[in-house]
Amino acid sequence: MPIIIRLDRVMADRKMSLNELAERVGMTNVNLSNLKTGKMKGVRFETMEAICKALECQPGDLFEYMEEQS
Repeated sequence: MPIIIRLDRVMADRKMSLNELAERVGMTNVNLSNLKTGKMKGVRFETMEAICKALECQPGDLFEYMEEQS
C-alpha cells in the first residue's frame, strides 16, 4: 500500500493512548485501531478533523505517500 499511516507515531509523540484518542474523537477503539493499522479503506473528513484537533496536528502528519517499487 503506497499510503503509510503515521497515526501511531503522532500519538506516541503526544503521549496519547489509543483509548484516550478514541474517547476524544468519539470513535470506538476497534475502528481507531483499524485506521492506525491501515485496515480501514477510507476515512471521513469529519473524522480526520477530530483526530487532528485532538492530536494538534495536520493531516499530512498522519499520512505519507511512498511510491511502490516495481
